[in-house]
Amino acid sequence: METRNITSPIGSSGSNSNPGDQPGRQQLMAGVTLVNRYNIQDVIGIGGMGSVYRARDMHFPNVVKLVAVKEMINMAPDPLVRQTIVQNFEREANLLATLHHPSIPRIYDYFSHDDRSYLVLEFIQGRDLETVINESSGFLAEDQVISWAIQLCDVLEYLHSHKPDPIIFRDMKPSNVMINQYGDVILVDFGIAKTFQTGIKGTMIGTEGYSPPEQYRGDATPLADVYALGATLHHALTRRDPRLEPPFTFAERPIRRINSNVSMELELVVSTALQYNPTERFASAAAMKEALMNVARKTGTLSKLSSAAVPSPVSSGVKPLWDFKCEDEIRGAPMLSQGTLFIGCYDNNLYALNAADGVFQWKYPTEGGIVSRPAIFENNVYFCSEDQCLHVISSRTGKLLWTYYTEGKIYSSPRISDGHVFFGSDDHNLHAVNLNSGRAVWKFATDGEIHSTPLVVNEMIYFGTESGSFYGLDFRGALKWRFQAKRGMTSSPINKGQTVYTASLDGTLYALDAKSGWAIWKFRLGKGTISSPAMIDDLIFIGAADGFVYCVDARTSKEVWRYKTDNQVSSSPVIYKDSLYIGSVDGAMYCLEYRTGRLRWKFESGGAITGSPVVFDDIVYFGSTDHHVYALFA
Repeated sequence: METRNITSPIGSSGSNSNPGDQPGRQQLMAGVTLVNRYNIQDVIGIGGMGSVYRARDMHFPNVVKLVAVKEMINMAPDPLVRQTIVQNFEREANLLATLHHPSIPRIYDYFSHDDRSYLVLEFIQGRDLETVINESSGFLAEDQVISWAIQLCDVLEYLHSHKPDPIIFRDMKPSNVMINQYGDVILVDFGIAKTFQTGIKGTMIGTEGYSPPEQYRGDATPLADVYALGATLHHALTRRDPRLEPPFTFAERPIRRINSNVSMELELVVSTALQYNPTERFASAAAMKEALMNVARKTGTLSKLSSAAVPSPVSSGVKPLWDFKCEDEIRGAPMLSQGTLFIGCYDNNLYALNAADGVFQWKYPTEGGIVSRPAIFENNVYFCSEDQCLHVISSRTGKLLWTYYTEGKIYSSPRISDGHVFFGSDDHNLHAVNLNSGRAVWKFATDGEIHSTPLVVNEMIYFGTESGSFYGLDFRGALKWRFQAKRGMTSSPINKGQTVYTASLDGTLYALDAKSGWAIWKFRLGKGTISSPAMIDDLIFIGAADGFVYCVDARTSKEVWRYKTDNQVSSSPVIYKDSLYIGSVDGAMYCLEYRTGRLRWKFESGGAITGSPVVFDDIVYFGSTDHHVYALFA
């Protein structure tokens, strides 16, 4: 059995030996810059083949962008062995490049220099689970372990479902599970992960104590990862390291005999995962995840995780990367394009700011306040104003290109599709304007003002009015159907498949059939809403005037969780990685774990936040009625 104890890209676990004690294994010194880009700051881990460093990416001179640099020092004397080692390191880089999951660190770069190769990875602030276990004064709380276990099942399910070939991690253990600053898991060290091919056996590789019996025989399947996860959870719940015990003896150490605080339901899940015979384990990581979810429901853990009363590990002390002060309130949402942030203000100006440092670039004056969110197309900015006009200006210079006037104030944001820009106006019309000529192609008259931003999809256009009507038009502007709510529909719709989701001031979230407009289901909110829904993984998120952020299962129309803010929520949610970002009239920008609704952090501005944020490259941008534009680390 070959054991692996290579440090994770962002942890501090691993061998206690010092590579500097061996010839040719000297660590890089702080201040060294690799490939004229990555400035080494500190050693954060030591492994069997090199060190892991925290470094600053100098490609972003105006932002402190930290990365993890994983080093592999190739000391093999045999040229063929040296080549194989480099190829394996490259395989890890190529494998990570294909993976996109919030619990897997992103890879940014790969390069070699002399006898060393380097992976540049996302830097994760936190501790590995082995350290968390060892430094705990007692047993870890079952609620917390279940939360981590569900997340680990989720990332294993992602790997095992990877296309074109499933990926087997092969080295699940506490030292390869990072707990980041938000309390969430990140799976690290993909050095021995491999694609799975039925009937093909490999070498004996893994970590003794966590690897299942079939892995000793070189037979690693998705069920090997299920077993290793069970061993990891057993270790977390009992604080008994399986590497110090005879292999495959978990049944002789029942969890509840060691830790009586663990529920019988959770003990059964872990023991099922640890069955010696693979056919007696859970059939998949997804099946194990569902079993854990059932335990969480039965024991009340799920409601505890979803409660707003659960303290956040980082609920205060969030400081902006930068902020920029305008001359009046900011009520709308920004747009980011090619390193420039565009945002409208009630001082009648559209501002262009450098997204890296908030430095002012230019502003364009209108004759009215701007709530409309800008749209960008071919280096031009399209936005609307209370001056009744659609403005089109150069994104580089802020110079006017053309305008289009309506007969009412405009609060709707423009939507660009197939050579046209679509938006609504208080003149009761939905306007379709040709992008090249700036002239109206058609107008569709409705029964009320249109503040909703139209959804354009599958050659159909969907939008609501302040009179409570919701329209489905074809691309020529012909009415296909109309749905009537009890109050205004300011909310902008979204869709998935043949279903359109929208909400109303009547306090209802609607799922409508995209072809007919018939209501598929309705979910009752506590109060009305002008927030627009967001969706991921069959979960719909929306804010409401009762101060809650809601998560609803799109398949069942059942509430999954809700989170209480201190005032009404007019902002619309944005999902980025595994977090939800949304503002509240209480003046705070909230970051919630989208699966559970658990608060990660909140930032308090000096005024109500009614517009939606935009998140890009781990930075959250938004405006506040305190006149400021803010940029925060996500």
